[in-house]
Amino acid sequence: MSLSAQHQTVLLREAVAALAIKPAGTYVDGTFGRGGHSRAILERLGPDGRLLALDRDLEAVLPAREIQDRRLLVMHQRFGELSEALRLAGIDIAEGVDGVLLDIGVSSPQLDQGERGFSFRYDAALDMRMDTTQGETAAQWLQRASVQEITEVIRNYGEERFAVQIAKKVVAVRGERPLATTGELAALVREAVRTREPGKDAATRTFQALRIHINQELEQLTLVLPQAMTVLKPGGRLVVISFHSLEDRIVKRFMRDGAAPEQLLSTKLPLRAVDLPQPELRLVGKPLKANEEEVAANPRARSAVMRVAEKLARKAA
Repeated sequence: MSLSAQHQTVLLREAVAALAIKPAGTYVDGTFGRGGHSRAILERLGPDGRLLALDRDLEAVLPAREIQDRRLLVMHQRFGELSEALRLAGIDIAEGVDGVLLDIGVSSPQLDQGERGFSFRYDAALDMRMDTTQGETAAQWLQRASVQEITEVIRNYGEERFAVQIAKKVVAVRGERPLATTGELAALVREAVRTREPGKDAATRTFQALRIHINQELEQLTLVLPQAMTVLKPGGRLVVISFHSLEDRIVKRFMRDGAAPEQLLSTKLPLRAVDLPQPELRLVGKPLKANEEEVAANPRARSAVMRVAEKLARKAA
């Protein structure tokens, strides 16, 4: 079975519907993955429509070769470099795009391929890079980072209360031998974490934290959101699916602030409504989660949250 067949795209129908696709529109799928969202978008596009799909993982880009469609361009690029990707694709940023879709986080194939080093369920090289063509591996970072740095990453990104104990144990063990595999790290963490929620492996939070840090996932999300709003046409939609509370918090705040910008001027001053800061976007619907049927078929959909915003046209003074 191919990886594209194994992977189940979360909130597929809901995300594509939220884009409100125009047949001749131009769209960006910032996280191609195994192409589930992209294929559904192409089904709704007309012959003059256009879709740019990005992914930082070369192995995620490979299935794009199965799609023979002149309307689709797939690029090996981080979505935090959205503006540059549009330029390279020959899409006029000033003209804008009609929709941007982001399905944040690690994909099922990345987790299920033991050799990628994302999961403690397999004993493999401790890599964790989404883009294996650049950057340092988790093993390399753990070999050089200080106790304080390791503690902060595991605590901030994994919300792990035993972060200090884990960090100290990592530094103690690496003084004797390098931590080279996922199995070695998982065993170390389990020794340092004596209590854990029922049914949850003690290594879960640490592996999650290291993955987020190594791939700069939150930084990439913070970079792409303002770029998306800049390149969207008035009426264009931004659709974001996140799987972690830290990601969702960034998306929520960005959309909330864009829909209700701070009024920097004193409200006691006699100002006309037109003189007040105008919102850049409006929120579309409420945050959406996967229904019981989808979660039953794909347990990883349980934590998914989808938020949608639409770019507003600037009002004339």
